[in-house]
Amino acid sequence: MFQFRFSIEGEALAKSGVVLDWKECAETSYLSAFDALRTSIQDVAGKVYARNCRDSYTLTAADFR
Repeated sequence: MFQFRFSIEGEALAKSGVVLDWKECAETSYLSAFDALRTSIQDVAGKVYARNCRDSYTLTAADFR
């Protein structure tokens, strides 16, 4: 069994176009943005993985362009 770790920078979520509600707790706002972008994040993660096979990745705003 293989395990691959993916992280996503907060800036990538903030620049995604999903409205972050700063009245909420910042953590809650980012989790809501992550949930809204889940399909897009999975697509980008697959493309990043295919380009460069490693065991750890950090997705940035540039990966979503």
